[in-house]
Amino acid sequence: MTKLSHIRNFSIVAHIDHGKSTLADRLIQVCGGLDDREMRSQVLDSMDLERERGITIKAQTVRLKYKSKDGIEYILNLVDTPGHVDFAYEVSRSLAACEGSLLVVDATQGVEAQTLANTYLAIDSDHEIIPVLNKIDLPSAEPERIKRQIDEVIGIDSSNAITISAKTGQGVEFVLEALVNRLPPPEGDFNRPLKAMLVDSWYDSYLGVVILLRIVDGEITKGMNIKMMSSGNKHNVEQVGIFTPKTINVDSLSAGEIGFITASIKDVSDCEVGDTITNDKNPTEEALPGFKATQPVVFCGLFPSDSAEYERLRESLSRLRLNDSSFVFEAESSPALGFGFRCGFLGLLHLEIVQERLEREFSLELVATAPSVIYRLTLTTGEAIELHNPADMPDPTRIDTIEEPWIKATIIVPDDYLGPVLSLCEEKRGNQVELTYVGNRAMVVYNLPLNEVVFDFYDRLKSVSRGYASFDYQIENYQRSDLVKLNILINGESVDALAMIVHRNYAESRGRALCQRLKGLIPRQLFKIAIQAAIGGKVIARETVSALRKDVTAKCYGGDVSRKRKLLERQKRGKKRMRQIGNVEIPQEAFLAALKMDKE
Repeated sequence: MTKLSHIRNFSIVAHIDHGKSTLADRLIQVCGGLDDREMRSQVLDSMDLERERGITIKAQTVRLKYKSKDGIEYILNLVDTPGHVDFAYEVSRSLAACEGSLLVVDATQGVEAQTLANTYLAIDSDHEIIPVLNKIDLPSAEPERIKRQIDEVIGIDSSNAITISAKTGQGVEFVLEALVNRLPPPEGDFNRPLKAMLVDSWYDSYLGVVILLRIVDGEITKGMNIKMMSSGNKHNVEQVGIFTPKTINVDSLSAGEIGFITASIKDVSDCEVGDTITNDKNPTEEALPGFKATQPVVFCGLFPSDSAEYERLRESLSRLRLNDSSFVFEAESSPALGFGFRCGFLGLLHLEIVQERLEREFSLELVATAPSVIYRLTLTTGEAIELHNPADMPDPTRIDTIEEPWIKATIIVPDDYLGPVLSLCEEKRGNQVELTYVGNRAMVVYNLPLNEVVFDFYDRLKSVSRGYASFDYQIENYQRSDLVKLNILINGESVDALAMIVHRNYAESRGRALCQRLKGLIPRQLFKIAIQAAIGGKVIARETVSALRKDVTAKCYGGDVSRKRKLLERQKRGKKRMRQIGNVEIPQEAFLAALKMDKE
């Protein structure tokens, strides 16, 4: 049993691309978690998707042994966290399992928007923070200037910040010494009844559900009967282990330690993240506070391209939700797309990652509808309702007011690109809150409607700032807006999957752009196809897909013109009848076009 004073639990927080995963690699290498043969870059980014995109999506843990300069052997539990705004929930979960954080800042780029957001999450968790300046091996590194920036922007004393290069390993031993000397040990009591926090869980086809937990009090051993405090379900522990980052089975985990257990748990719903696990025979009196439940902000319909795959999609979503409790789903049906699910996400990147994981890990072919946010409607009867799907919007005559969510966005951008960034925010109906300077970089705070941000704001921001701007946001409040439902009609039939809610001033331009896009995507038929954008009963834009024409007069050569005219009239009547009863197949690209419309 390791002494509590010899344990350190810490996480690494930083903006995207500032070197969290590379620093984790060096710490594992220096502490001998893996030998040189087993080592590879970004060893904790285990998903193919993480390695391809160069981002961390899931927080990963690893237990390291470190012998300090004074000869004491310490156990270091490291949690590598994501840096992207859409995975902030994953970060807050990881921070709850630790007592301290390494704040990694790029010595060339300095403080970015997500650096601020993640630091404030760590401060809210009462963490001791050690600033670390990375990439000092680069010629453009300015450690002294960045130290001053950390002082001014974040307000943390950076006089004893550690300068390192995670790539070359320079200065990593100073980080390890700072961890054991400057971070507090965990609090806990071996002699109390078991109290453990469920930090994460995922499904393994051989072992069932694998649970990652942080022991607060007592100890958990193989063969123990445990109880989940929120559901009251009981299980028998089959395996207890740690990640080094290889999985190693141990006999027990005690207060202050982080590890995993398996208990032949088949049902995904038994393992709520943030739940408290205790000993069934000698339970703890009170549960841990757990995590604040997440609020999805972007909703989108996911439908299987083959309706026979519906049950497999349901099962896949359930398994994925076990591993990522920040997204929600419920069944829905659509006349255009059949049966599927309405899913809620924390942002557009989150939506993209979940969709890609479903397609890769579960071999599903999916059709996704245009994303939308949650609107609050007050009806003329005084009833208040929440609207997740634009297709469910009541008749406009029954609606008194519509409110949409607004966010507070923090953008940090070099001075050279400030003009285009401000223009973009104004175009997206934003209100400027403040504009301050840190050296040659501007920090802009804007209030923006989330509806405008979910479409393409992030892509456009990267494009106008040549990739130098960083962006972070949090939901502020709901505000009344003049919003309308934009319907798309194909041959007079409303296509609910393409319906969207837009501001009245932007409805016509968005409707026209979508009709033009669909005109190029819908295959031609033997009859004319009308594509219309409408608000209520008023058509505001129209495009026509011309008919394919069969030459019915080909067999007429010479003779009276009335023969040709008679055949053309008969063709015209046939086309008219066909247009009334003909079905138009809308290809999947047409639905995806609604997503990408604004990027043109």
